Amino acid sequence: MSQTVLVHATKPLLAEKAAWLTVLAEERRTSRHTLAAYERDLRQFLVFLTGYNARPADLGDLADLKTAELRGFLAARRRDGAGAKTLGRGLAGIRSFIRHLEKKGLASSAGAKAMRAPKQPRSLPRPLSIPDAKAVTEDAGAFAAEPWIAARDVAVLTLLYGCGLRISEALALPGDALSDPTARSMPIAGKGGKTRLVPLLPAVLEAVAEYRRLCPYALHPNEALFRGVRGGPLKPQIIQRAMARLRGGLGLPESATPHALRHSFATHLLSAGGDLRTIQDLLGHASLSTTQNYTAVDSARLLSIYDGAHPRARHRA
Repeated sequence: MSQTVLVHATKPLLAEKAAWLTVLAEERRTSRHTLAAYERDLRQFLVFLTGYNARPADLGDLADLKTAELRGFLAARRRDGAGAKTLGRGLAGIRSFIRHLEKKGLASSAGAKAMRAPKQPRSLPRPLSIPDAKAVTEDAGAFAAEPWIAARDVAVLTLLYGCGLRISEALALPGDALSDPTARSMPIAGKGGKTRLVPLLPAVLEAVAEYRRLCPYALHPNEALFRGVRGGPLKPQIIQRAMARLRGGLGLPESATPHALRHSFATHLLSAGGDLRTIQDLLGHASLSTTQNYTAVDSARLLSIYDGAHPRARHRA
């Protein structure tokens, strides 16, 4: 049975879409996950315009885009079950594309700028307690099949908690990274290609050194530091599965993920008197407002301790 292929945009519009994605990838160094999301969001918007106008979307439809069309698109996505975060990202992608067209004199961004993004629900990081974070890094290899894999998992999770790295940053380290036992810091290429300097704890250097000692593969500078069972670059899913086994073994909540170790790094520094600006730099956050979320986490933790410990807390208004 033949299928009808929906043409949702004209060739000139699709060519500009491809050019925009190329700029984001090569000049803005946008992550592949964001690129995929932006491409999908824009495609959905062009499909919406095609249905709205009963013809394939073209450059003229975007030349003077009205807020009513954007509202209609967001309303349709909301009816399909999209949440505020998804809608906000979709609007951001459309705005980015309109700005791309505006630079070429093909559109005006006035309508897109006038459109308010959906109000985002406040989502607080969910860190582990200090004892639980220590237990994770100490017992990370408890369920591994081989000693070198156990050492690898310990090294990766110690990096996430000890340096506040994203899992993608840890797994992107080259084979010669952390090979100097006297090093006190290392550069990390984060989101958007921005480089930051993170301090190295002795525990991090020791964990990686033990992994190096046991790893059966040659760790060349032009290859990945952390390897899978067959010698290829280690995939995030492997560490996520290792963390899932640890959750079961240590009785940790579902929120105890590899990324929660990065949250724990920031929260525990803040609890110990760390400066917000410094923590922002260590995490590689572009905006201080993102780092400020950890102040709310710390306040909630302190109130929880107060409620559980103070003899009159249950009567607090």
